[in-house]
Amino acid sequence: MAALALPTDAAAVSLWGGSFISRRDQQPEDSKYFHEPGDTDILHHYDSRFYTKTTGYEEKRDVQIHMMRAFLDTMREIGLETWLAHGTLLGWWWNGKMLPWDWDIDVQVSTSTLDYLGKNWNGTHHTYSTSLSPSNKPTKRTYLLDINPHACDPDRGDGMNIIDARWIDEVTGLFIDITGLAERQPNEAPGIWSDKNFHEYPVKDLYPMRETMFEGVVTKIPYAYDRMLTEEYGEKALVLTEYEGHRWNRDSKEWIKMQDFM
Repeated sequence: MAALALPTDAAAVSLWGGSFISRRDQQPEDSKYFHEPGDTDILHHYDSRFYTKTTGYEEKRDVQIHMMRAFLDTMREIGLETWLAHGTLLGWWWNGKMLPWDWDIDVQVSTSTLDYLGKNWNGTHHTYSTSLSPSNKPTKRTYLLDINPHACDPDRGDGMNIIDARWIDEVTGLFIDITGLAERQPNEAPGIWSDKNFHEYPVKDLYPMRETMFEGVVTKIPYAYDRMLTEEYGEKALVLTEYEGHRWNRDSKEWIKMQDFM
C-alpha cells in the first residue's frame, strides 16, 4: 500500500489555504501551469520537472501499471471517488488493462473531490512498494499529486489549463491526467456534467458507478460506459482487432505488437 506524506511545499499549500477560489486574476504572462519537455506526441506525455529521458516500450508499460495501481489504491485509502475515462476506459473494456500503445492515462473526479484534494492533499508525495510487477522484481516508486491552481476556474479560459491535476511518477515524469466534472450550466443544461474540454455526460450515464477491476486493483467506471465509449470513439473501437501496430489475441485476451506475431 502507498505510504502517504503531508505536503512539503509551502507554496503549494498556500494556493489552497483558504476557500476554493479562481486564480485567473493571478495569472502570469504564461498562464499554463503544467509543462512538458516538448510538443511531440511522446514528449507531451512527460512532466518537465521530472523528465530526463524517453522510456522504452516495456518500461513505459511497467511504469504505467504501477502508476495506476498506486493512484487507485491511494484514492481508495483516502476514501475519494474516481473513475476511468477516455482511452483508459476503452482499455478496461477490452481486457481490464491499459492499451499498450497509449501514452494517455485519464481519470475523472467530481469537482467536489477536486476541491478536497486541493485543500488537503495538494503537493503530497506518495511512496508505493510492491512485489507484483510484470518484470517480477520488487518495485518502489514515489508519486507527486499536483493540483493545478486553475482547477477551480469555472471554464476553460484560454485553454491552457484544461487538466485539473496530475499524478506524476517522480522518476520518469510520466503522469495520469485528472479532470474534474461538474454541472457547469445548471439552468441551460441541467443534469449534464462536463469538463473544461467540451466533454459532456448526462449524470444518469455516470451514476450509479460500477465497481470493477483494472490492472489488478479495484476501481470504478461510469454506469453507461458502453454508450460513452461508442459516442467518443465509434462502434469500431469495440470491434477493431488491429490498431497502432498491435493485434488482439483472442486466446490470451491481450494486445500484442504485430512484430511479435512473426
